[in-house]
Parts: sequence; structure tokens; C-alpha cells
Amino acid sequence: MALIVSYAGGAFCGFQRQPRVDTVQARLEAALADLAGCTVAVRGAGRTDAGVHAAGQVVDFVLPGAVRLPTSRLPLALSRRLPPEVTVAGAYDVAAGFHARKSAIGKRYRFLIWREATASPFFRAYCWHHAGHLDISSMRAAAQILVGRHDLRAFAGAARPVADATRNVMACAVYQDGPWLAVEVEADGFLYRTVRAIAGTLVDVGRGALRVDAMAHLLRSGARSDAGPSLPGHGLCLLWVRYPPAAGLPLPGSPNWPPPPGPLVRGGEDVAGTR
Repeated sequence: MALIVSYAGGAFCGFQRQPRVDTVQARLEAALADLAGCTVAVRGAGRTDAGVHAAGQVVDFVLPGAVRLPTSRLPLALSRRLPPEVTVAGAYDVAAGFHARKSAIGKRYRFLIWREATASPFFRAYCWHHAGHLDISSMRAAAQILVGRHDLRAFAGAARPVADATRNVMACAVYQDGPWLAVEVEADGFLYRTVRAIAGTLVDVGRGALRVDAMAHLLRSGARSDAGPSLPGHGLCLLWVRYPPAAGLPLPGSPNWPPPPGPLVRGGEDVAGTR
């Protein structure tokens, strides 16, 4: 069985269970244990760091046969047992052998920026505030360079080194809606803090600190020191996880995926790399 889970990440030390700190995974397992009367382990589609939000995190688990509760009633039953910062948006009977992480073929994240002169007290927990000018056209051109299969070492945090940093970036887009600016990236996998570093690099392009063609140089060199900063986690949200249709999860972008913080409409702008 699989769940689509939404959470406000500011209340937690990330998704993955850790000793002596509050995490989303620990809260979900406690709610399931209360419902089932026994220990139930959940597997997440990926780890989100402290402060990072999720509109559509996916977890899978096995309920003991003694639990006689229809799948359609699980979201409400679990949400009543969870803190207000976590909601179960949907429950699904998935194909045999489904694995929330290993069955995924893509994940999409959004980094959200508020561009008014002053920060909004209503949205400051879900976006990063930047009051200066940004050249959106240059940011879009630089974002398009990332689409394709690349070594993303230049955008990886040093805390979690990997042997292979190559990932397939299916989409990378910058769009605006009034005071909002958003960077969306979808790939078949991510390195530690990758999207936050990509967003920081695109902001540096937008403010003129980096040229558009610096993005291609970074992909070739892999030099993290030449890329932009990793922007704060509270501006990042996991939008959805993509699975093959046979898995039994809704298609990305369908109404079954909960809306993220910020604008709901892209104002007619295409998302680069998705067509």
C-alpha cells in the first residue's frame, strides 16, 4: 500500500527517522502503529532535509491482515493521528513489489522565491525572499542547459559524497507569477542539496554574478566552488514523485496530487523540457 503525504517541513528535522529528533517518518510510523496495534515500517520515496516541505511525498508499507480498514478510509484515519503539519492526502493499493524509492522514475521539486521589496509574513515559512532585480530571461536560458543527462557534481553538497553523480534532468524551468518566482527541477534522482544549489546558481545568473554559459562550464568542471550558494531549505518543496502507470499511483500533475505553497497557475508559460 502507498500513501501520498504532505507536510510542512519547518516542524521537523527532515523526513528520515533519526534518534532523539522529530521526523516525518517517525510520526507516520507512530500513527500506523496506533492504527494497527503493532509496529509498521514505512519507506519513503526520498529523504527531504530539515525544513524542506513536501506536497507529494510517497511512502509504502504493509498493513497486517488483521486491520480491516478500506483503503479509502486510511487518509482520514491516519491524519487524525498525525500532527497538523502532516496530512495523508491519498492512499492507494499498488502493484506487487512496489517500492516507494526504487520504483520511482522521477521526482519534481520547486524552489519558491518571493520578489517584493519586503518579505510576506504569510509566506515567509515557504519561500526565500529576494528583493533585488533578476534577469528572468537569462535564468531561463541557463536552466535549459541543465536538461539532459549530466554529471551534477557541481551542485552537490559535500556532506553526502557519491561515486556516480550523473543524473537525467527531465525538466528545469524558471517561471514567474506576480511577485512569485519559481525554479522547478525534475530528474530521475538528486544528490544532496542539488535543487537548492541549482536555484542559487540560477539566482546568481539572474543578478549578473554569473554568465548564462557558466552553467555549461559547471557541468563540465564539476567544481562546486564555482556554482552559486545552496539556498535555504524552507523555500524547497517536493511536488510529486513519478511512477510507471502500472504502479497504481496517480499521474503527476493530476488533481490527486496536493497543491504546493505559492501560485497554483503558471500563467500559460510552458515548463521547459517537459514537451
